[in-house]
Amino acid sequence: MIRVLIADDQALLRGSFRLLVDLSPDCTTVGEAGTGVEAVALTGQHRPDVVLMDVRMPEMDGIEATRRICADPATAGTRVIILTTFDLDEYVYGALRAGASGFLLKDTPPADLLTGIRVVAAGEGLLAPTVTRRLIDEFARQPEPTRPLPRQLDGVTDREREVLALIARGLSNAELAAHLNLSQATVKTHVGRLLTKLAVRDRAQLVIVAYETGLVGPGGLR
Repeated sequence: MIRVLIADDQALLRGSFRLLVDLSPDCTTVGEAGTGVEAVALTGQHRPDVVLMDVRMPEMDGIEATRRICADPATAGTRVIILTTFDLDEYVYGALRAGASGFLLKDTPPADLLTGIRVVAAGEGLLAPTVTRRLIDEFARQPEPTRPLPRQLDGVTDREREVLALIARGLSNAELAAHLNLSQATVKTHVGRLLTKLAVRDRAQLVIVAYETGLVGPGGLR
């Protein structure tokens, strides 16, 4: 069973999400939080697999709560999906920098939300297509990097850099395999090595690394 914690300041929404999760045969709710502070505390107490995290909450917002959860070694196994009604660039970027593994809007269809929980629980990153586009656009507006690639990418092979660049473009493992003429098992191995070498949690974090190191920019590879 995938254990889910729901964090939202609106009781009605928490109840709706809980009903949806608990009706799924492979998911169960382990707690509800109405503030960011409660979300951090309950995550430490219950160690859920996934937290559905609202952005705007009292006492502590969802991005700061996400940052604390992801930075705590005790909750390293917990993945966070940011849920919000606000499709704004600063939320997307801030949430991913804080360590979130997914970002979905609250008008996401119920079936897609459950799929998202399963995807994130399996260690994948999850971004709604419109959010991915806006994230890339945000990087496109930033100045060109004037320094060489930081040491963070030292030890990453040429093939792994190629895989990382394609992940940043939103390609799935199947698409990577077809593009590079590799088996999906080989692609999965490359992705796993990237996660280990770059010390990140999932594909969403790999996207951030690819852009922040300057490996990838709006026009493609540097």
